[in-house]
Amino acid sequence: MNPRRKSRLKVVLSVVLGIAVATGLTLYALSQNIDLFYTPSEIVKGKNDDPSQKPEVGQRIRVGGMVVEGSVKRDDKTLKVEFDVNDIGPSITVEYEGILPDLFREGQGIVAQGVLIEPTRLKATEVLAKHDENYMPPELGDKMKQQHGEMGISEQELKGESNRDKEVKKLLNTLEGGNK
Repeated sequence: MNPRRKSRLKVVLSVVLGIAVATGLTLYALSQNIDLFYTPSEIVKGKNDDPSQKPEVGQRIRVGGMVVEGSVKRDDKTLKVEFDVNDIGPSITVEYEGILPDLFREGQGIVAQGVLIEPTRLKATEVLAKHDENYMPPELGDKMKQQHGEMGISEQELKGESNRDKEVKKLLNTLEGGNK
């Protein structure tokens, strides 16, 4: 092999090696900061009921579930709050210090992000309250009522409970009953 090709080969190999090292370091850094999503049952039993797939104490995770009724305990002197979260199985306890979202309440769905400090205890850095699919910010609801009111659409029709819908259902039931 002539010297010119050797030098080109060295340059190409060093570039490929540099890209491989940079990619490896990037993937390692990202794996340290990844937040995996778990339900309370998956934290206690493991994903797919496999105990080897439980999160480890000290791992950053996200937990989603419903706030258990009667489990919210607030510290009167600080912003510390402690509450239980469950899905269809066992509960875990979430500790949080800060201002909770306006939609947070018992029986409401939440997502908490934080570090697992015990097998069933999460120290949350962020708590997000979920809302149902019918939720609408009050400002937007007022504007829609105003706009649709001008068009002659009632609030019942906006919710899908219009008299026309009821009449159509009644007519369909009558037609189906006549065909039998």
